[in-house]
Amino acid sequence: MSWIRRFPAVPVALAAVLTACLVVLLFAPAAQAHEERPVTFPDGSGSVPTYRSGEPDLLVCKRDRAAFERRIAGFPEPLRTRNLALFERCAENGFRHLQQAVDAVDRPGMNIAILPGLYEEEPSLPEPAGACADLKAPRSALGYQILTYEQQRQCPHNQNLIAILGKEDLQIEGTGATRTDVVIDARYRKLNALRADGSDGVYFRNFTAQRTTFNSLYVLAVDGFVIDDVLTRWNDEYGFLTFASDHGLYKDCESYGNGDSGIYPGSASNINDGRGYQVPRYSIEITGCRSHHNMVGYSGTAGDSVWAHDNEFDHNMGGASMDSAFPGHPGLPQNHARFERNLIHDNNADYYRYVADGTCAKPPIERGYERGVVCPQISMPPGTGIITAGGNWNVYEDNWVYGHQRAAFFLSAVPAFIRGEDSWAKQADTSHHNRYANNHLGTDKSGTPRPNAMDVWWDGQGKQNCWQDGTGGSTPRVLPRCGRAPGAVLGASARWVGEPVKLVQLLVCADYSVQARRLPAGCDWYGARGIERVETQLALAVALVLGLVGSLLWWRRLRHHRLATAASALGLAGLALDVAGSTTALVSTHVPALALLLTGLWWTGVGLALRPTRRWLAWTTVALGALTLLDAFDKAVVMIPWIPLSPAWVRGLLAVGWVLWAVVAAAGTGRSDSEPAHPGQDDRADRDPGAGDPSTTVAGGGAA
Repeated sequence: MSWIRRFPAVPVALAAVLTACLVVLLFAPAAQAHEERPVTFPDGSGSVPTYRSGEPDLLVCKRDRAAFERRIAGFPEPLRTRNLALFERCAENGFRHLQQAVDAVDRPGMNIAILPGLYEEEPSLPEPAGACADLKAPRSALGYQILTYEQQRQCPHNQNLIAILGKEDLQIEGTGATRTDVVIDARYRKLNALRADGSDGVYFRNFTAQRTTFNSLYVLAVDGFVIDDVLTRWNDEYGFLTFASDHGLYKDCESYGNGDSGIYPGSASNINDGRGYQVPRYSIEITGCRSHHNMVGYSGTAGDSVWAHDNEFDHNMGGASMDSAFPGHPGLPQNHARFERNLIHDNNADYYRYVADGTCAKPPIERGYERGVVCPQISMPPGTGIITAGGNWNVYEDNWVYGHQRAAFFLSAVPAFIRGEDSWAKQADTSHHNRYANNHLGTDKSGTPRPNAMDVWWDGQGKQNCWQDGTGGSTPRVLPRCGRAPGAVLGASARWVGEPVKLVQLLVCADYSVQARRLPAGCDWYGARGIERVETQLALAVALVLGLVGSLLWWRRLRHHRLATAASALGLAGLALDVAGSTTALVSTHVPALALLLTGLWWTGVGLALRPTRRWLAWTTVALGALTLLDAFDKAVVMIPWIPLSPAWVRGLLAVGWVLWAVVAAAGTGRSDSEPAHPGQDDRADRDPGAGDPSTTVAGGGAA
């Protein structure tokens, strides 16, 4: 059978569903993303720095006056005149490289001005030599060394084009008319273009940083920073990366062409842990920024207490994501992000094709980032507005989310062992109290309809999550609704674990590696369609097993029983509908619930038909039918509150035993249970006057 060889997941028993779900809970590999030395959060005593408009203390420029004058020729006259005056000062007393100016900073509160030009920082480029070539440090999954702060100070250019280490209240500003007039270019020869480490109060303004093997602008362990009107682009991983920091502000920034996210406020200071929706302040604010044509516009592992408002995240694979999926990030599980008044739209890019065709296996300088190539670094569902993978107490309100080919909102849980915590008490501690309210879904700001394929995809796990009324299709089809007051939830659920088939999908899709060029074949995130998709393969496998076993049981024991015959026909129709429904995962439809309804009626009818002769199998079959009908109600009418598991889990476990039991019953010797012992005579008639009527009883055969 060629289809078995082509699609090996199909010919498996129903137990494969549950086995795969146990695998995702017990054996999923620990993922790696941004790996850094162990750090702790700042004490929170700092503040957001303010811009200083006075004359600079230090100047950076290149020597070529003619080239400089060409660069500033189109500036407004006052700005051109100022730059010419600054150039005269810089030519006499300034620096030719930004690192030289940073090294000359000798007190807090100094300003460095960078004049228009291209800064490649040639003195920082040579390969490490001497002691710096032999540092003892662990290596990350990506191969770079995870250096201590002391090692960074000892060898600042092992990884950084420009290293800002321990400088307080330093302001670095480009003096051009736009942020592209000053360009800091690492040419893919350093992990970071600029690294500000332990430098409280740092302020970056009006320049571009680009082309690194990790990220352009990195702020680490800082209490107080501002990123103001800065552009980052064309990096293997991130445009902006801030980590383990507090009192931060991103404003009017832009980022594109990055293999992970344009904006990444990872491990933002966890100042609101243990609070509800009302919080005194946020650790990081992001406003007025645009992040586009990246793998994802915004991401934040442990992106705690981040307030993102009035931004635009568009034309990425995904608009924004926050997660608890990567170990080594202080502040996990992620909590208390607030997104409001953002434009999140048209995030449907397909960059996985560059992994499939080998483009991303080339050296970074040959990949074509400058021509629009992006090499996705982790697995994620393209065509999605906001992804929350294991977050709590997040609020999404008054955003415009439209034009997505998968979903506006994607919510799934992440068990604690994924982040390196083994306590059983913590395994279900994510995906709680997330609030999606008053968003504008499926329409742009002008009122033009721009629908999402569906508005909500949710794995079903978590308690007190809620969504607004009027969502344009979702899975599950009926969602808990947000009340008017924060924390009020109508129809709240409290599931310990998500839906089994969705967990299988997440497990399969997570097996992605850009380094190994591995794109999971059964996942529609990477282009699988129809029978190629793992959900459809599982549905077909279940349909084949249940259809064969049910048909065998009917033929051997129940083919003369009218109720059993009608029920079996319904069951086969239900199984066929289940397979059909599995192919429409991105469409909100009643087909899966209808399939469950028909299958539930099948089991109920077969169970009633079996009752006179195989009492325990009969009642087990009836119970299976009742659970299936309950599952249909749970998915299509209302999510049953306050039960720890979806009916699908209990139904699946019971179905495994039923299949084995039904095979034994069907394989037993003797005539059909509904067939008379002799023509015209029922061998039970003398014991039960009504026993000879096949419409009311099933005779013979013994208990299974």
